[in-house]
Amino acid sequence: MKQTNYSWYLKGIRDGIPIALGYLAVSFTLGIAAGNSGIAPFPAAFMSLMNLTSAGEFAGLGLITAGAAYMEMAGTQLVINLRYCLMSCALSQKLSPKMPFFHRLLMAYGITDEIFGIAIGAGQVLNPFYAYGAITVAAPAWTFGTWLGTVSGNVLPGRVLSALNVAIYGMFIAIIVPPARKSKVVAGMIGIAMGASLLFTYLPVIGRISSGMRIIILTVLIAGAGAFLFPVNDEDEGRGGMDGKEGGGKE
Repeated sequence: MKQTNYSWYLKGIRDGIPIALGYLAVSFTLGIAAGNSGIAPFPAAFMSLMNLTSAGEFAGLGLITAGAAYMEMAGTQLVINLRYCLMSCALSQKLSPKMPFFHRLLMAYGITDEIFGIAIGAGQVLNPFYAYGAITVAAPAWTFGTWLGTVSGNVLPGRVLSALNVAIYGMFIAIIVPPARKSKVVAGMIGIAMGASLLFTYLPVIGRISSGMRIIILTVLIAGAGAFLFPVNDEDEGRGGMDGKEGGGKE
């Protein structure tokens, strides 16, 4: 059955709700950190609305507290968030060549680890309205959670705040388990990525590399090896576009 842009948008909202709930918890902790750094609720919420990146914002708060220079902050953010360039490159291969540029520009705003995870598995050809649906619920939740944490973070006991820190890991598990159950190749690559990440963390020299740069190195190496060893035939990828068409054969 043919799917419309509206149906893709609703599907994106549905798949984005679990991400939004996780974002609400994680960004609440971010809001607490922002408040402890002396940032008011509105600037903290605006920061989250413009960035949508937990690692980048936490690092930025640390630099603000330390009184770092603007260039140092810019360089740190570039390294930490450079992985989003790789994610955008991967998603660009799933977009119709006829898609207008403004759709690519709007989608780029909301490319986070979790939205990338659901978007990369949303059919062989990605409809931009699916990403819009996920962003519609995820971005406000991240922003509101930051504001709420800044306003009321000091009210909650320490144990509750520690429990909220594990929410982001629950989201990652929810993203990787379904595709891993469907494909032994995906499951194997995930296992290799986890093992390599552990080694990169504790090896003497490589362990000194920033977490953002380690993610980039592992992504390029493991994804490149997977693409080389287990290529996907173009005939199996199907075709589609903004009207939501999917499936093999000629149109």
